[in-house]
Amino acid sequence: MSESSPAHPTPASAPTSSGAPRAPQPLTYAVDKDVHILDRLAVVYRYKRIALSVFLLTALALMIQGYSGEQVFQAKAQVLIEDERSTAMPGIAAADYYQDPIPYYNTQYRILRGRDLARRVVKRIDLQNVAEFNGTAKPAETPVTKARDAGDRLLRFLARTPTPIAEVPKPDETADESALVSRFLGRVQVVPVAESKLVDVYFTSADPQFAATAANALADEYVASNLEVKMQGTQSMLDWLEKEVATQQSKVEQSERDLAEYRDRENAMSLDEKNNIVLSRLNALNDAVLRARTTRIEKESVNNQIKSLGTTPVDSIPAIAQNAQVQLHKAQLSELQRQKAQLSERYGEKHPDIINVNARLGDEQRQLDLETAKALQTVRNEYERAVLEERTFAANLEEAKKDVQDLGRKSVSYNVLEREARSNRTVYESLLQRENELRVSSNSRANNVRVVERAEVPAGPLTPTGRRTWLLSFAVGLVAAISVAYGLDYMNDTIKTPEDVTRMLKMTFLGLIPSVRGDKHPVLASSHAPHDFSEAFRSLRTSIASRYPGEGAKTMIVTSAQPLEGKTTTAANIAMALAYGGARVLLIDADMRRPGLHRSLRLTNDRGLSQILTGQARVRDVIQRTVDPNLLAITAGRTPANPSELLSSERMKTLITNLRHGPFDWIVIDTPPVLAVTDAVILAPMVAGVTFVIGAEMTRRRLAERALETILASHPKMVGVVLNKVDFARNKYYYSRYYGHQYKSYYARVG
Repeated sequence: MSESSPAHPTPASAPTSSGAPRAPQPLTYAVDKDVHILDRLAVVYRYKRIALSVFLLTALALMIQGYSGEQVFQAKAQVLIEDERSTAMPGIAAADYYQDPIPYYNTQYRILRGRDLARRVVKRIDLQNVAEFNGTAKPAETPVTKARDAGDRLLRFLARTPTPIAEVPKPDETADESALVSRFLGRVQVVPVAESKLVDVYFTSADPQFAATAANALADEYVASNLEVKMQGTQSMLDWLEKEVATQQSKVEQSERDLAEYRDRENAMSLDEKNNIVLSRLNALNDAVLRARTTRIEKESVNNQIKSLGTTPVDSIPAIAQNAQVQLHKAQLSELQRQKAQLSERYGEKHPDIINVNARLGDEQRQLDLETAKALQTVRNEYERAVLEERTFAANLEEAKKDVQDLGRKSVSYNVLEREARSNRTVYESLLQRENELRVSSNSRANNVRVVERAEVPAGPLTPTGRRTWLLSFAVGLVAAISVAYGLDYMNDTIKTPEDVTRMLKMTFLGLIPSVRGDKHPVLASSHAPHDFSEAFRSLRTSIASRYPGEGAKTMIVTSAQPLEGKTTTAANIAMALAYGGARVLLIDADMRRPGLHRSLRLTNDRGLSQILTGQARVRDVIQRTVDPNLLAITAGRTPANPSELLSSERMKTLITNLRHGPFDWIVIDTPPVLAVTDAVILAPMVAGVTFVIGAEMTRRRLAERALETILASHPKMVGVVLNKVDFARNKYYYSRYYGHQYKSYYARVG
């Protein structure tokens, strides 16, 4: 394995102006999104044994079926099933058709596969005299027919056609007739044509001529049966409508007769809105009362002015002053006074002209007084007449109101009768219109079902023979094998390759460790460790070192999602690889619940981290040497009662801080699995990075995602993933593409 990972790291961040190194930035990876043929072959290769078994069994079974089955022929007729609205005549109200087309078409498919229709076809083609069907027992099904029926069921499922339900024979059927119908239906297939209103009707038989005859007979009988059902339904509706129209007509006549008799009996012609005389009279009298009251008020005002005159001249009242006779006599009186004034200038009082003028003035004054008195009397008379007129109209108005009230009482019963008559007439007219429309529609004999393509005699058998049988068997076997392989791969949602880490988990990939035969992974110090195993950790060491730039001790924890993924062995080997590279390394076992680091390094576990955190020992007392002088270790010690509380204590933070300033270049801490306990989440913010170990083809994607989400919730500075226990032989095609064809053999030749 090469020491560079299959990624393009970003440059490490430089130190800040204060000299402290910046937090290491996670590397970015350019994920290969191209789909290569090797990626597809890798899936088949991974399940090669199962795929090969499926291929051989399927191909062998199909070849046996092909050579042992009899030849059968299949004829196809095509029927067009349109919406029932297509037969509705323009201008005529449509019947209550199916609103949703799916139930309607599913119903038609079941009718095509129904026993009633099959019974008619059996009688039409005289099936009992056909040699293929006249046996009392059902013919044995061949492997070919079984396979074909399975394919038919698959086609019906894909076309969303329900599987026909076995129907119980009618009581009036004999056993032989029922058997013939069942045999006939066993040869019928109804397959809707996708995205259309066409339906293919298939019939299978050993006789090609009879297959075409049966298919055509089934299509013809279906068309005739559909029209017959429609005509029967229409005729039944017409018979019912005739009775209802006659009944409703008698109801209309009776209700209108009752209405007329009530109007005559109660003398209530005004109840009719067109002849409502009482209401018109009430409105006219109401207007007349208003006018009479207005006139009376005006006359009363003038009369009150006359009564209140006193010493005021009568002609000061406008009604008197504007009287024509009064104005005439006043004018003549003024003229005589003017003449007297002219004569008085020349003559004396004894002059005949003066005497004559005075006499005329007296007469004119008497005439003026007389006309004034007449005018005053006229005002009084008009006032009295206005009062009388108002009273008369008011009395008439009260009588009219009584008539209206009486009419209102009569209108209650009248309105009930009128509504009943109107409702009966509306129902009658609707029924009559519907009857006429149905008669016109039935005369048209329109059918929404018709045969589009009649069945022809099939030219060849349905099942292939000879070389075609071999080719079909190999093709079906190959498809089945590939389908099984991809199905198993789809159900296997474990993390398998580095591409799964970068593409699914969106995490930094540090490196991969190959699987080793045996129950446990070895450590680098052991003599029996394979060379490719050791070289993988050297490559991992280079990848980890590139992500922790700067001076000073680098701290990191090693954890996993669940047990048995090899995180303890990985932690020990990472520390050993760093020590072999010349760095001084301190390895700490923080898994105080199930410590295992001391077994991998063959150390004692009498005292360790738990004694340091409880104050029972000092650091220098528990540090142990290993096989490499650059690697020191602190085991977990005896299991305490509260491991999580000890790891989150200030003593643990102080310990990590002091160790950073110690003589070590690396501090590697082994922690428990994330999904088991929270120890790794507690320590993650205290260190510079987290190395997350995933067992290849062991850890499910959902578990890995949940564990990583738990770690990231503590805001670690850097998280990298190591893919452990990788089976290169199982994923040969994948690793030959990304890591070279001779990946494992290269390591075998080195050294």
